[in-house]
Amino acid sequence: MSLIPKKGTIYVVDDDEAVRDSLQWLLEGNNYLVRGFDSAEVFLARYDPREVACLLVDIRMEGMSGLELQDRLLERKSPLPIAFITGHGDVPMAVSTMKKGALDFIQKPFDEKALLSLVERMLANAEQAFAEHQQAANREAMLAKLTSREAQLLERIVAGRLNKQIADDLGISIKTVEAHRANIMEKLNANTVADLLKIALGQNAPKL
Repeated sequence: MSLIPKKGTIYVVDDDEAVRDSLQWLLEGNNYLVRGFDSAEVFLARYDPREVACLLVDIRMEGMSGLELQDRLLERKSPLPIAFITGHGDVPMAVSTMKKGALDFIQKPFDEKALLSLVERMLANAEQAFAEHQQAANREAMLAKLTSREAQLLERIVAGRLNKQIADDLGISIKTVEAHRANIMEKLNANTVADLLKIALGQNAPKL
């Protein structure tokens, strides 16, 4: 008998054990992998930013609130899609979280169909968000290889400056410009100027 692959990973952060158990039962019953945490602090200590997943978090908890957790993840530039678990009185607060990038919110008691639909949408969003996050990380890692002089050259190449103009700008010879340019192409894995511009502008940076 073959095992059915899981649809995706859902982090559930809520200090109410009954809510965590209820969500875990529902989501695991629909073939999702669920990781439950009783506080935002514990979640942050164990969170693996490389895992493609999404987060359901209670807006009000003892210690760090769901709002504070969202801010911490934003500071880390996390691509993790977030939806908030709210009580009736928290709806205005939950709406404000969406302005910071939260995908949605769900009210207690949960509507199962609405919750499952939201989770499906969040995981679809996660695939795209994590791919873009990895692409940006690859680009930053490649650009970090450049010396300060090479970075100056790259800025001017992107601005459309010719080798002679770059040489005049920086007070160096055209041969030195050409040497730096070759180094830049090699470090950024670019075969053409078009490739170089795509990487510099953050368009489809190649994998490291």
